Amino acid sequence: MAVYSKAIVMIDFETTGLSPDMGDRITEVAAIRIVDGRITERYVSLINCQVRIPSFITGLTGITQQMVDGAPPVAKVLPELLEFIGADALAAHNASFDEKFLRAEAARLGLAPAHQGTVCSLKLARRVFPALGSYKLGQLSGQLGIRFKSAAHRAESDAEVAAQVLLHIGQHLGDSYGITEVEPELLLSINRLAAAKVHAYLLKHAGGAGGGAGGGVAGLRTAR
Repeated sequence: MAVYSKAIVMIDFETTGLSPDMGDRITEVAAIRIVDGRITERYVSLINCQVRIPSFITGLTGITQQMVDGAPPVAKVLPELLEFIGADALAAHNASFDEKFLRAEAARLGLAPAHQGTVCSLKLARRVFPALGSYKLGQLSGQLGIRFKSAAHRAESDAEVAAQVLLHIGQHLGDSYGITEVEPELLLSINRLAAAKVHAYLLKHAGGAGGGAGGGVAGLRTAR
């Protein structure tokens, strides 16, 4: 089954805090490209924004002041990251957080991201699997049978798991609705819908695409 025939780049930032408007900066990034239902390439880097790393951030992520002081400068990393993403669709878990940091850091350098829309895997999971208990990445991935290969709260680890969540959602749409090719535009449309409207929308979409329809939105297929 072909899913995500158009490339989607899953991104995750580690940062010094919650808001670039309050002076918070990025400390690490991972970007993982998904094509044809698999991860094809990645860009990962620590980032030196010449800021102090709060002790609670070091406690949460393991990223120390020494690590970022020796990392490539943001003026090198951001252009490389934007080139890696290109015009592909972007995705992130709680996408508004990562996108606001991406745009803030790009603006500092006079650059403009060129990606075609941003998919939120957290919103998608809420709409496609509405009966789950939590949609935080660590708890959501556990409910779907997806395991972290390394410590959480590092960019590559979190982006890898979020990418697997996105792949899981794509496979679910194929299994439950017979949608053989999941394009970013479909995911963006689901993001904008109320959860109660998603099942009927997917049935209509599958019918229009010539696909069949099986189990409903609440169906949950555990990852293998």
